[in-house]
Order: sequence, then C-alpha cells, then structure tokens
Amino acid sequence: MTGIVIYGSEYGTAKQYAEELARRTGLGALPYDALDDINKYEVIAYVGSLYAGGVLGMKQTFAKLATCEGKTLAIATVGLADPTDAENVANIEANMRRQLPKEVYEAAHIFHLRGGIDYSKLGLKHKAMMALLYRKAKGLPEEEKTAEVRAMIETYGKQVSFVDFASLEPLIAVM
Repeated sequence: MTGIVIYGSEYGTAKQYAEELARRTGLGALPYDALDDINKYEVIAYVGSLYAGGVLGMKQTFAKLATCEGKTLAIATVGLADPTDAENVANIEANMRRQLPKEVYEAAHIFHLRGGIDYSKLGLKHKAMMALLYRKAKGLPEEEKTAEVRAMIETYGKQVSFVDFASLEPLIAVM
C-alpha cells in the first residue's frame, strides 16, 4: 500500500504535525505545492493550516484527485481555536465543504488539531491583517464572539503553542 502525508503550512505548525504523522506511520511527507501525482497513492493524509476561513492548499491538492475509490483519505485542520468547540468545528467543516468536491468531503475522515502562533514570525502582511482582525474582534459584543475569535483575542501578539502529538492517534487509526 502506498501512502503520503501532504501538508499546507505557512508558519510551521501544520508541518510539525505532518512530519510527526509521517514518522509514526512510516509514510513520506511533503508540502502540497511539491506534490507531483496524488492519484498514485492509496492512503492520503492532508494536514493543513486554517487561514481566512480556508485550509491552506487543500482545495488545490484535492482538485487533482481523479477518484476517491480505493483510497483512504484523512484530512486534519490545524488552527488556534479549540477543536473540541462544536461551533468552531461546524464553521471549519462548512468552509471545508465549500473547498472540496462533495465526493472527497464525504469520503474523508476529518480531524481538527490545535496549533499555535508566533507573532514575531508573521510577515508584514499577516501582522497587518491580524491587527485589523484583532481590533474588529475586540469591538464585537461578547455573544457574537466565536471560539475562534476568542482564541485570537487571547493569543494576540504572543507566542503560543497548543501542539499535542497525542491528538494524531485517531488519525493514525484510520490510516
């Protein structure tokens, strides 16, 4: 059986999870933009960072998949907000449905992992974007703040990591 761990990571947290997943499963790992042919793999794990409501590189990666038949698909998102929060998960999965072909979404085992952020490593564009989002989020009435918004407010300007490699175990179990 051939398999691959593919990742979309802007600042490294999704890459950390992907490399650990590859190590634990004995599969190779590579960034989504280095993938040559997704169709040659029977087991495909995608680990992608959450950015602006989407999963980095996921849409581009799975657009290349000819069929889900005979394949095991696992997708893990990596974000700041608590992945046990039902509202957060519902928002992430609604966005995933818009990014993925229906066949892929329905065939995939979907997981959500908690990542981290280090504001000192953000590029100028992302720092500016986060500053705007932070100001907007702070002004929201409390009842309108989602788990993702609260996590962003709590971690703004800081270096935090919620990486927990033990959270990979359910993903490994389906591979």
